[in-house]
Amino acid sequence: MKVATGKIVDGKVVLEGEPLAEGSVVTVVAREDDETFDVSPEEERALLAAIAQAERGEVVSWERLREQLRRFG
Repeated sequence: MKVATGKIVDGKVVLEGEPLAEGSVVTVVAREDDETFDVSPEEERALLAAIAQAERGEVVSWERLREQLRRFG
């Protein structure tokens, strides 16, 4: 899974950074301009640690995750 940020331009999502592969299936979550969310200090630390882990490339492939989920499902 990849996380990308972008904007809507002429009704289309335009991503920042590296483009996704042609035909990629994506989910778009749009926040409202005034929308915020609250997290506890522990949740914030966990989120920041997870982001740093992903940025270092310490991720699990979709294929491996799917295999693990099937074993536990």
